[in-house]
Amino acid sequence: MALPAPHLDDRRFQQFVDDAKRYIQQACPEWTDHNVSDPGVTLVEAVAHMADQLVYRLNRVPEKNHLAFLDLLGITLFPPAAAHADVTFRLSAPQAEPVLLPAGTEVSTGRTETEEAVVFATTDDLTVVPCELARFLRQPADATPEDRTQDVLGGSDVPAFSPLPAVGDLLLFGLSAAVPGCVLVLGLDSRVDGVGVDPRMPPLVWEAWTATDGWVGCEVDEDTTGGLNRPGEVVLHVPAGHAVSRLGRHEAGWVRCRIVPAAEGQPAYSESPTVRAASAFTIGGTVRAAHAETVRDESLGASEGVPGQRFRLSHAPVVNRPPMVLRIAEHTDGPGAGRQDGEAPGGAPAVDGDAETGWREWTLVPDFASSRPRDRHFTLDATTGEIAFGPSVRQPDGTLRQFGAVPSKGAAIHVARYGTGGGRAGNVARSAISVLRSSIPYIARVENREAARGGVDGETVEEARLRAPIALRAQERAVTARDYEELARRAAPEAARIACLAADAAEAGDNAVRVLVVPQAVPDRGGRLRFEQLVPGEELLGRVTDFLDERRPLGTRLAVGPPFYQGATVVATLHAFRAVKTEKVRSDALDALYAYLDPLTGGVHGEGWPFGRPLRAGEIFAALQRVPGVELVDEVLLHPADPLTGRRGEATDRIELGPSALLFPFDHHVRVIEAR
Repeated sequence: MALPAPHLDDRRFQQFVDDAKRYIQQACPEWTDHNVSDPGVTLVEAVAHMADQLVYRLNRVPEKNHLAFLDLLGITLFPPAAAHADVTFRLSAPQAEPVLLPAGTEVSTGRTETEEAVVFATTDDLTVVPCELARFLRQPADATPEDRTQDVLGGSDVPAFSPLPAVGDLLLFGLSAAVPGCVLVLGLDSRVDGVGVDPRMPPLVWEAWTATDGWVGCEVDEDTTGGLNRPGEVVLHVPAGHAVSRLGRHEAGWVRCRIVPAAEGQPAYSESPTVRAASAFTIGGTVRAAHAETVRDESLGASEGVPGQRFRLSHAPVVNRPPMVLRIAEHTDGPGAGRQDGEAPGGAPAVDGDAETGWREWTLVPDFASSRPRDRHFTLDATTGEIAFGPSVRQPDGTLRQFGAVPSKGAAIHVARYGTGGGRAGNVARSAISVLRSSIPYIARVENREAARGGVDGETVEEARLRAPIALRAQERAVTARDYEELARRAAPEAARIACLAADAAEAGDNAVRVLVVPQAVPDRGGRLRFEQLVPGEELLGRVTDFLDERRPLGTRLAVGPPFYQGATVVATLHAFRAVKTEKVRSDALDALYAYLDPLTGGVHGEGWPFGRPLRAGEIFAALQRVPGVELVDEVLLHPADPLTGRRGEATDRIELGPSALLFPFDHHVRVIEAR
């Protein structure tokens, strides 16, 4: 931790005035009027004010030196990170032609009287591809596909699976075109023949064929067929890698329905459902959007033709989505900046009719350490929005070495595009993004099916001061548990919690380290977290693993993953005070339970439930007793639970947690007895 800077002089304005009045009594006793209306006192206060300003400036010297030392160490402020979310655009009706939504399409949350709208911009192009059903195949397990297209299109009844459906039976839909990232609607006219299954949770999964990963699961948005047992529609979100492939001598964009083993308590098919007719069309698409506003066509002025020039953007901080595009006007027939020996003139067409001038795009680099004198490189301080060009450094032999090219004198510097925004404000709840910033043909509405995540505020100077000693001690090496945690936070600043533990030697062997990552999650409306929100994505885990793998000691084995989430269900009985609404007490008690056991913000200190700390019934008694309107906490029972299956264990007064485990509040029950 950084040492506090001392105050070189702790006197303030009023102390200077009081000291001056005491000196007046000693040096000039005949001056007795010391009121603020006296002209002499006015002069004293003026001098005291100037002395106060001098002391303030003097006290800033240690702070300035501290910041100068941080700059020498290469400590810079981390810029804010932009939150991202998958945004789904819904068409007003199926279209016969593709609908294109270009990258940079802006959407936002709703604006209220107290909150401004949070703006998101799509990071990639989205094309909603129209399609229709071209092929309909059924394939029993371990058999060849049967083409039943003509039967279905002709209105004949076709069994979807084998007479006695088995695990692995397939129903395949061949689309006339691949629909990557689109919302696909399969219309099915089915009869109630699929006996045995629960229509609310049939043992079926929907998958689409992708060129890179083979069959990939589709998210089911809606299924009104009840497990293919009644006429209805199945709405699927097709993965972005969906591609055309050949199956059963037919080429199409394939989507399939597969029977999977029934879970415990889930009934299976005893007879096959029947399909009489089928159709397919797209009704929307999904694309990634980032919390950023796109700034276009900003002029930074003209170059002075000297090394180390700096220009500042008009909007800061800058986020990496969309990527920054910086162009500089160069003369194509002279020794323009950055031209390699023998390189042919290039760039964009001439500007304003000048055939000798063209725009050349420059490359953003993290630093100039490996930049050659003619490389068109620039750096960006994302926090302040400052752009810098390569410096010229004097070498030990007295020569000057240029790192990166220097824009020629008078060359216009133009930023075609960059994004600004970021911060925690972008971590909005699911379904919060619902406003189109501009009218888009054929688009009826927009929504985010999951909460936005990844938004992190920029680092403050105080936080950098605390980080500097740790960075100086670690020297980019992960040795201690604290080193692993701090370096992991650098790799993934959007993570909510990170912990480093020594892995079990019996399982992982000696010299094994385990890093636990808990992603940032935004509760749904009502303040409840869903279990799937606390599972970190592959991209986040891979980024942390790659960053730590380069800095771990040789021979140390590294494992990065989520903690083990131990579900905990509380069943409590409370007595309310007289004339208190029991439903209000029950609601407040449930909120208190979910808040106290929250893995991100729960616990005694509000920093999340500690890793490996057991839960005792006495803590729940204390938490419930603090709820307004509760007179007596009569009974508290704790049940270990599985958040995935929903199964609860036997009642106990203590739930033990392993060193790498974290509590997850799950399905609490509170009974409130009204006072008589």
